[in-house]
Amino acid sequence: MKGLVYNGPRDVRVMDVPDAKIEKETDALVKITATNICGSDLHMFEGRTSVEKGKILGHENLGQVIAVGKAVDRVKVGDWVCLPFNIGCGFCKNCESGMTWACLTVNPGQAGAAYGYAEMGPFSGGQAELLRVPYADFNCFVLPPDAQEKQTDYVMLTDIWPTGWHATELAGLKSGESVVIYGAGPVGLFAAYSAMIKGASQVMIVDRHPDRLRLAEQIGAIPIDDSKEDPVDAVMKHTKGEGADKGCECVGWQCHDPAGHEVPNDTMNKLVKSVRATGALGVVGVFVPQDPKSKDKLMQHGQIAFDFGLFFEKGLRMGSGQTPVKAYNRRLGALIEKGKAKPSFLVSHELSLDKAPDAYKHFDCREHGWTKVVLRPAA
Repeated sequence: MKGLVYNGPRDVRVMDVPDAKIEKETDALVKITATNICGSDLHMFEGRTSVEKGKILGHENLGQVIAVGKAVDRVKVGDWVCLPFNIGCGFCKNCESGMTWACLTVNPGQAGAAYGYAEMGPFSGGQAELLRVPYADFNCFVLPPDAQEKQTDYVMLTDIWPTGWHATELAGLKSGESVVIYGAGPVGLFAAYSAMIKGASQVMIVDRHPDRLRLAEQIGAIPIDDSKEDPVDAVMKHTKGEGADKGCECVGWQCHDPAGHEVPNDTMNKLVKSVRATGALGVVGVFVPQDPKSKDKLMQHGQIAFDFGLFFEKGLRMGSGQTPVKAYNRRLGALIEKGKAKPSFLVSHELSLDKAPDAYKHFDCREHGWTKVVLRPAA
């Protein structure tokens, strides 16, 4: 089969790789017809992680089941499924409590596993023609009859939309509240989209890419261009000096200032300043335990200079961490099925798998118009 393989920093190639196959009786084999390039994939693409050469990338995957192991009971050949990026067993204490992102079984010695990602287990990714799905009855979200025609909507349930939704959940966003979101990449835009669905009274989103800010405005958010105005001042202006009720960080440690310098603590500290006293923050942008290649000495050890004094003084609360996709994907999927949501608004490019290396380069450069890429390996 063909698969997109990591070969080193900024070097990914479509290659012939061994076919994915059923390895355990609890597995399913899925023909991948839609798989997204995620912003998290870019951390690996840029060589900022420990991902090994030869790894097939891709953790936002959707397709059709073509084979199942003898122990698979619920999932059937022919089913259209999307796969949460978290791989869970379904029976460990973390999975039982809904924290499927921290499964204790599938990646021994570490809490959590994922497809095609650094330090998240031996599992191949889905930017390939076929994907092996462990514990298929638990991990496959079987889609409704309109799945084939709405693939670009349903594939957003694998990670990116649930992650945006999770940001608002971690912040405790309620109907009628205001929220500021730092980052108008795919996660930030989906946090804004989620906030609108939840009935937020005011959604502000901070970025500097005109195409992304236009998309934010199209879904009803207030765009704030931090290359033209101080975002904290802008939030205060929009909230009559009070600050937003809730805040979401959707960028992570590779955030940059308007001059283009990587400043790992920039969005976190501006978020603290932007949210009112007694408010709360939801942090879903990726922060890592170490990044030896960072120019910031603290970040080399996974640390940032955080304004904890102001955070404490304002009595803020904060939630963080990976998204338990299964906690949200069924409800969000129902919104798609019933015509209440169309998350494919974010898709800018649909490409064949052989175009993936070039697409990674465009997406990594944040080129104008490259907001979300869907690859079609076996469509």
